[in-house]
Amino acid sequence: MAKNLQVRRGKLTGLLFGLVLLAVLMLASILFGIHQYSITDLRIAYSQFDGSNDHLIIRTTRVPRALIAAAVGACLAVAGAVMQALTRNPMASPSVFGVNSGASLFIVIGLVAFGPLLTLGGMVWIAFAGAACTSAFVYALGAGGRSTFEPIRLTLAGAAVAAFASSVTSGLILINKQSLETALFWMIGSVSGRNLEHLLIVSPYMLVGLIIAMSLAGSLNLMALGDDSARSLGQRMLLTRMLAALAVVLLAGSSVAAAGPIAFVGLVVPHLCKSFTGPDHRWLLPYCALGGAVLLVAADLASRFILMPKEVPVGVATALIGVPFLIHAARRREHA
Repeated sequence: MAKNLQVRRGKLTGLLFGLVLLAVLMLASILFGIHQYSITDLRIAYSQFDGSNDHLIIRTTRVPRALIAAAVGACLAVAGAVMQALTRNPMASPSVFGVNSGASLFIVIGLVAFGPLLTLGGMVWIAFAGAACTSAFVYALGAGGRSTFEPIRLTLAGAAVAAFASSVTSGLILINKQSLETALFWMIGSVSGRNLEHLLIVSPYMLVGLIIAMSLAGSLNLMALGDDSARSLGQRMLLTRMLAALAVVLLAGSSVAAAGPIAFVGLVVPHLCKSFTGPDHRWLLPYCALGGAVLLVAADLASRFILMPKEVPVGVATALIGVPFLIHAARRREHA
């Protein structure tokens, strides 16, 4: 009993440390970059706003950028953890399974079809449709007509769908050059150039997705025992899978609508967090939310200094982290 209490306190301490680290990184994200600011500058920008260039950068660029990075990172990491539990595949994530690519493809189709008439709110719904259709298609390919699915089949199906969606997206952009600049803005995977309007539109869907995912933590633990064991314990498998899929669609779709297809956050963060929390999703999901926010804010901050004064899109920075991690995880699993 005392040991369990000590473990619980340790995990709560870890969450508190994560919150403090996230706050520090978000503050650094606001203050540091091509233009350097102080905490006093930040305070004055909100208490005595005078319309100066520095105040505009802080209020319309730096603060929204930090908030969007934290929100998108949290959503992608939680979506990845839910997908890994739902498919029992440690390689599952919105990017690996093509969910992000599918959402991006639908957004580009919308831009080609409607052009400047497409609003931010419309992009959100189109991104959700893309995420949902891609998820259903990958599941259908992975299941192959059976009631169950194998992790390898799902991974191959997801990789194939992701490659197909990316190819079609590139083709549409080349054919419709007028939409090139706008489409690249969404495809490149970046939190720069966004404003609070982007976050305000998608935040309700992010919040609902996170609430659904957190409420399923106990059910995801039971699913890890296997379908037969979970059913014998009273778990309603179909309902759980539908709710988990809904959470993934909401989280991945809103993230793509806000920042484009940022890869590997949903793959890397759950694996790192499991080393602290173990397989218990009641702890894993909150840790993933914090870990994803920390990773993306830190990656965005670092991306400003790689090719200073130019900035590297944060999607490139996460790929530089995620690709070696994916190779390492696959090799470790192969030799396990």
